[in-house]
Formats: sequence, C-alpha cells, structure tokens
Amino acid sequence: MKLRVSAVQYKLHDIASFAEFAHQCGHYIKNAQEYGAEFVLFPEFFTTQLLSIKKDGKPLTINELPDFTDQYKELFTTFAKETNIHIIAGTHVISKDGKLYNVAHLFYPDGRIEEQAKLHITPTEVEEWNMHAGDYLQTFDTDKGKIAILTCYDIEFPEIVRMAKAEGADVIFCPSCTDDRHGFHRVRYTSHARAIENQVYVVLTGTVGSLTNVDFMRANFGQAAIITPNDIPFPPKGLMAEGEINADMLITADLDLTLLHEVREKGSVTTWRDRRTDLYVDWEKSE
Repeated sequence: MKLRVSAVQYKLHDIASFAEFAHQCGHYIKNAQEYGAEFVLFPEFFTTQLLSIKKDGKPLTINELPDFTDQYKELFTTFAKETNIHIIAGTHVISKDGKLYNVAHLFYPDGRIEEQAKLHITPTEVEEWNMHAGDYLQTFDTDKGKIAILTCYDIEFPEIVRMAKAEGADVIFCPSCTDDRHGFHRVRYTSHARAIENQVYVVLTGTVGSLTNVDFMRANFGQAAIITPNDIPFPPKGLMAEGEINADMLITADLDLTLLHEVREKGSVTTWRDRRTDLYVDWEKSE
C-alpha cells in the first residue's frame, strides 16, 4: 500500500484577521491537492500566527489563543471534507480545566477530529507559557494504515516512538517549531534515529518566518523532511524528500508501506525484530 504525503513549511508573518490565516492555510491545502496528496502535515504552533492580530492596538497573548479553537476546527474540518484529504493541522493551544495544552489535531475527510496532546513539554513552554503535558499516547486508524502524531520534543524520546510502533503505527507525523539551528537539528537527527530504530517513516515539518509582535515566535528555523529507514529499498541518507531551509513551500512524496514490512523481515539490518526484549521492555507484548 502507498500513501502520498505533503508537509508544509508554514511561513509565519503578522496578520490582521482570522480570514488572512484561513486564506494562507487554504493556499497550502490547494497546493497539496494539486499534487494528489492524501495526507497534509502543518507545523507545531503555526496557529500562534493568530496572536499577531491586534486587540486595542496590542497583540494577543497565549492565553487568548484557545479562543480561536472553534474557528480553527471548523476551518480544517471544511478543508478535509472538501478535498478528501487527511489533514494533520499542526498543533493548536487549547484550554481544558483551566490548563493550556499544545494539541495536534487530525481532521478526517468524513468530518471526524482526533487529538494528540504533546507529551513532553520543553522548559520554555512550561516557564513562559505555562503549558501542560498530555498523559496518553494514541495511534490513529486511517484507510491508508495506522499513524501516530508526536510533536517536536516528543520525537527526541525513543520510548514513545517504540510504543507507537508497537501499537502498529507505520508513519509518524511530527509537527515541530524550532527557533534556531540547535533545536532544529535535535529534532531532525532524532527523527532519523527513530526511523532507523523502528523501521518506520517519519514525516517532519516546522515553522519558518517571523512574528514580529509575538514573544517566543520572533525567530523560526525550519525545514520539512520525509524520512525513511536506512536500507537498500529506500533513498540514500534515508531521505525521501526535503524542503529548502526557511523557505515558504511544501514537499510531497509517496510512502510505500510494503517496503517497511519487507525490511523488517529481511533488510540489511532488522532493528525492530532484533530488539533485545530479554533486557528491556517489549512494548509490543505489553500493549
């Protein structure tokens, strides 16, 4: 089975209305539709662009971002239905029981919405935005197989990706947001490691551009990549496609799930099959 995925390098810039945000998102969706994409990935925190909308002459605060949740959900539900595309609409900050959560949203073509809260929260998210961590991992069934959504910092923890693979996920979608080369490369390098360890695909993207009036979103360093295991059936360097660093664009590639099953059984290395479950937890059996 094959699926075609697109990953958006979303350019953050100051806007004056939700309508401007909707128009920009629609542009990327239409572009992906022109390429025949079945899944589209947006970056982490891309809805912080809405904070640049000024109220009484001042930009909004992180505590006001959840106020856009209903409009955000309605917008991407409409996009998914109209285009018949599964849309991982990056992450959006929601409020639950008085606490803020950084939550990835999966919009199905039939109108369903699924959520995956970020499980590992960075010091900046905690100290500056008072963000709280999610407490459960989900995998999602689609008509093209099972996927998982792990946001940015999450991909740096091998255990959680092992759990996702044990639950049957063949593709990990990773929306990210990094402000400099150090953060970007942490996420990029560990995405390659997770693809090798678990013999899965990782679809990664990040924000680019700048929000000049939104604290902690003034700098963005991003590049989308569609990452494969490192073995003969796949491209050299385990890289199916990548964007131009910090460019406003999207990338598209076809993922062949059959190749994953083949390399797990008879690849040059069989890292998933050869894990030492006598020495450490076997998530597959525990799940």
